[in-house]
Parts: sequence; C-alpha cells; structure tokens
Amino acid sequence: MAIKNRNYHVIFEREVPDLSSTAYLLSHKKTGARIFILSNDDENKVFYIGFRTPPEDSTGVAHITEHSVLCGSEKYPLKDPFVELVKGSLNTFLNAITYPDKTVYPVASCNDRDFKNLVSVYMDAVFHPNTYRFPEIMKQEGWHYHLEKAEDPITYNGVVYNEMKGAFSTPESVLDREVMHSLFPDTAYGVESGGDPEFIPDLTYEAFIDFHKKYYHPSNSYIYLYGNMDIEERLAWMDREYLSKYEALDIDSEIRMQSPFDETRSVRRAYPITDEDEQEGNTYISYNIVCGDSLDAEKIYGIQMLEYALVGMQGAPIRQRLLDEGIGKDVLSSFDDGILQPVFSISVKNSDEDKKDRFLQIIKEEFEKAAWEGVDKKSLRASLNSLKFKYKEADFGGYPKGLIYGLSSLNSWLYDDWAPLVHIELSQVFDRLEEGIESGYFEELLKEDFVYNTHSSVVILYPEKGLAAKNEEKTEIKLAEYKASLSEAEIRKLIDETKALAEYQEAPDSEEALKSIPLLSREDIKREPRDFSNLVSDIDGTVFVAHDHNANGIAYVSLLFDANKVDKELFPYLGLLKSVISYTDTENFGYSDLNNEINIVTGGLSAGAEIYTDRKDPEKFSVMADISLRVLYENIDRAFELVEEILFRSKLSDEKRIYEIIAELKSDLQMGLLSSGHVAASLRAQSY
Repeated sequence: MAIKNRNYHVIFEREVPDLSSTAYLLSHKKTGARIFILSNDDENKVFYIGFRTPPEDSTGVAHITEHSVLCGSEKYPLKDPFVELVKGSLNTFLNAITYPDKTVYPVASCNDRDFKNLVSVYMDAVFHPNTYRFPEIMKQEGWHYHLEKAEDPITYNGVVYNEMKGAFSTPESVLDREVMHSLFPDTAYGVESGGDPEFIPDLTYEAFIDFHKKYYHPSNSYIYLYGNMDIEERLAWMDREYLSKYEALDIDSEIRMQSPFDETRSVRRAYPITDEDEQEGNTYISYNIVCGDSLDAEKIYGIQMLEYALVGMQGAPIRQRLLDEGIGKDVLSSFDDGILQPVFSISVKNSDEDKKDRFLQIIKEEFEKAAWEGVDKKSLRASLNSLKFKYKEADFGGYPKGLIYGLSSLNSWLYDDWAPLVHIELSQVFDRLEEGIESGYFEELLKEDFVYNTHSSVVILYPEKGLAAKNEEKTEIKLAEYKASLSEAEIRKLIDETKALAEYQEAPDSEEALKSIPLLSREDIKREPRDFSNLVSDIDGTVFVAHDHNANGIAYVSLLFDANKVDKELFPYLGLLKSVISYTDTENFGYSDLNNEINIVTGGLSAGAEIYTDRKDPEKFSVMADISLRVLYENIDRAFELVEEILFRSKLSDEKRIYEIIAELKSDLQMGLLSSGHVAASLRAQSY
C-alpha cells in the first residue's frame, strides 16, 4: 500500500519479512515530525509518541513532566483522565516511560475504537496539558513544601519525589546510577533523568514549563504505529487534529557522545544499611565498559553473546572464578544497549572492598585468555541460538510484540532519523554473527572493546550504617533553616498553598469533564469469542492436553508432576528444587555444558511449582511440580532426552554447587524484597 497523504514525505517503504510487515518511514512536511509504521495483520495495534528529552541536571524534570502531562488536558480536562479511561477500555497496554534520554507514551489495544480513543487522549495530553493552567499539577507530581500548621516542621512531598526516594534506597538502583554517572560525566547520562531526591526541590515551575515548551513539540517527536489499521485515516487524523497546527522549530535535543577516557576511572559511594545488617561482606564491586554506539547492531548482539559466554551462563569462566575465589556470593552481568553508547557491566554482590584488585585481575585475565586462546564456540552457538529463538518466537510475556518492536526501534531511530529498523530486522545480523564464530570475529571484538578499551570505570558501593538517618537529618536541617528564614506572612502563604493543593486534589471532576472521556459502547465490542482448541486424551494412564494453535513451528511443552504427597514441611524445599534443576552436573554433562546444550536444542527450559485450585470449590487444590520448555518441532526428541537426563541423572549431592545456587537465589530474593516489596507482600497474602 503506497502512502497517499500529501502532508507527509515518504522516506522509505519496504517489506520486512522478519516481522511479516511493511515498514514505512515518514516525515511530516510542515513540522518535521518523524513517523515510523509497521503495517501487518496483527489485531493488537500499538501507538506511541515519544520525544528526545536529554536532561541537563538531576531535578527530574523529564520524569515530572511525564507524570504531569497525564493529569488532564485541554480536550480531556479531568485531573486523572486515565482512571476514567480504563473503566471503559480494552487496552492491552497503557503507560508512559521516562528513559535517560527520551520520554515515551505508548498504548495498545485490539479494539479499533478503543485504540483511537487512547491515541486521542495521549496526543492531547502531550501537546495540550493542563500544567499550563494549574501549577498544582507540578506540585502534586513533582514536589512541594508541605506545611499544614505554623508550628509544624516543613516537609517535602510529591509523587516523583517520594518515588525516587524509594528508588535511591535500594543498593542496586544506586549502583546502576553510579555506573552511568561514572562513565558519562559530560553528557545527559551523567545526570539522573528520574530525579535525585537531593536535587528535585531545585526544580522551579518556570523551568518545568520551559522544558515542556522546548521538547514537547512535533519537530522533536517520534510517532509509531503498528498493526492492522487504516494507516491513511490515522495519518490524516494526526495531521488535521495536531501536527498541522504547529510551525517547524529547530530544537536542539541532540544526544551528545562522551569523549573516551585515557584510563579507568574509580568511584566510591556509600549506601545505607540498618543497624542489624553486617558491614562485612556487603559491598558491591562493578567493572563497566563503554562499547561503541547503538547503531552497530552486529557489535551490539555480538557483545550480548560474549556476555553470555564469559559471564552470564552458569559455569561461565569469569562467573565461576569469581565465585570459586570467594570474590562475592553472586555475580551479575548486564549489557545496556538502550542508550547511544552501550555499557557492559560485571558486578559482584556480598563482597568486600579489599577484593577489588583481585576482582579486576580475574576479569582482565579471562578477557585476555578468551581474546588470544579463543572464546568457547559451543557457548557462542548456544547464545546465538537463544537470541534467534527469541526473535523467531516474538513472545515478550505480557507485553504486545508491536510495543517491544517500537521501543527497540528507538535504540537506533533516536540517534539516526533514517534508521528505525537497526534493532528489529535481525536475520542477516544473526547470519553474520554465525559466520563470525569461526572467523575470529568475537576474539577481535574482545580485544577492541574489552582488552584495549580504557573508557571504563570501577564502582565501589560500600555499606554505611546510619546513612539513611543521616540523609534524613540533613534534609530536616535544610528545611528547618529554610523555615527560619521565612516571615510570618510567608509561612501563612505556605500553609495556604498546602491547603489549596489539598482542595485541588479533593475537588471532584465536573460532569462535563467526565463526559469528555471517550468510552466504548457494546456496539464497539465483538460478541464472538476467539476460537481455542483443548484436546484431552489418556495414553497409558497419563493425561495429555493439547492445544492446536499456530505457533510458528514452536512446541510449548509442560510436564506436570503430582506433588500432593510431599510433606507440607518439605514444600519450601520444593521451591528450592525448582531453582536447582538443570543447574547441576548430570551423569553425562557438566552443568555448564548442560546449559549450552539446552540453549542449542531449545528456546529455554525451566522448572516450577504451582498450586492449582478448583474453580468450583476453592477448598480443593493440587500442588504440582512442572518442567516447561519451548522447542522447534524438529528438535523435540532431543529436548526430551535432555529432560530425561535432568530428571534421572542429576547429581544433587554436590554440596559446593548447591550452595552456590542457593547463595545466588538468596541474593536475588533479597534484591527483590528491597526493590519490589509490594510483590512479596502480595504473594504472602495469597499464600493464605
């Protein structure tokens, strides 16, 4: 289908067989707004509008703006239109996301009318927010001085302020931020786009409004459409309702490159622990390298493969040496390719600062060994097969695949207006990487980006008792000094502003405002349910359930085992067993080789334990253990041989290995409690 709308330049139109889509890259003639379209037969339609929003400081202005524009707009003047919108929406995704260099507003729905409603509310929100009319929005979403009585102490309050206080309370979040700041001191990545609680109160209303005026303009926008829809109608609507009403602006939002370092930089930062926590064995050590730029897809996915082969997989050489020598109880590795200059990191938890030199020495030795003696080819093939399988499968859990494609496109499109397909059209990239396994590509990549690369940092995150209380006291002293500097009239004004904000928040929306929100009617919703297949059979006393569904040549298999006879006292160990299965040696494989074999043969294998309730009688339930795998049909026999190997030949008496697994599991659980305590609380409540 050729684009006929004369208000847009068509930069390219071409088929993308990898995604079963036709891709269009457009530019709005009047404003320069960028539009990327993936047209296909997917009913789960996706839209986003994004803006390049590099922050200049750590006041969190990008994050606060993201929150604030969703608090009502000119066309939809409710204080929280999305609460009302979701009451009559069938959306499959609805959110807004602040990144270090961009802000994105995505929605998705399978219902055409619902999709149009969501797009309309979002477009009006970003271009005509109520923030210009109601300063209370910035105070509510960002920060404000809170004072109800003259004799009370002044405090800070605000949604983003409190959110970031929580984020800065977890060591992993602090570490992530220090890594970025250590590597990019001169660019937008050297400040905190989400906002540092220490600096959020420096943001003024004027600076907040100026940020929106500068960046939230069509000339700085990235618009994405995906799925089965009337593309011409959507383009005409966007031009008529929004884009054509603006003049082009020359907006400087370029994401600038950090000049490379001549030598590795070191950073030390404290993080708070309680008086009950031990200081010994509670330090984080992280080594971090800047690797090229995000427009080189071959390098990006090549480094992902190296990350798996050297650190990520169970038994990987760097991981195993760090664990064997007691450098830490858990080894973490990551590769962040969602920024202009991607970052590779290796970290250890539960360590001590005096182990830093040995930590770095081990990493250096293993980098050099792999670079000159060769990376294990089987590990590289396992990693590549895993990448290819996930790409073919396009299963992103609860997220629409069109959304993930769209967000992935920004990993290149944000930095090159002509290049939205770099991270989502990958078959040829994978073919070149497969050739590179034999040609020495990975060894050269190691030398260039790991061995000889001095754009790197070492971050030490050490525990400090009483630090949280010290920080709170520092804030209290600052606020007390501020209050002491105010006259009685200024204090009264602050009390009045606190009261006015509360009244604004508590005032109900008018009937007229409520009626402005577009909701679905029954006529907009299909009456016919989707067909599904549920085929049940009994073979030699075993129940088989099959679902006949087009899964692109992939078989999804779950083997369930009755665990009802397990003593209740042993249930916690069933939970541990699922984390051990496939991660120990077997009679025919070391656990490292076993994991490689699993990733070469399958798209993933996992063990679990679940409680299944009777929907007619909640007092009846069954406890089931399971092994699940994803595999191409041509590999299914080999996959079952691996399952048999794991079930009947695993060496579960290896105490050293079991200890390593449980220590990592404990570390992960502790991390989860700190960063997602609400999830733990929810699971605990459900356990009753």
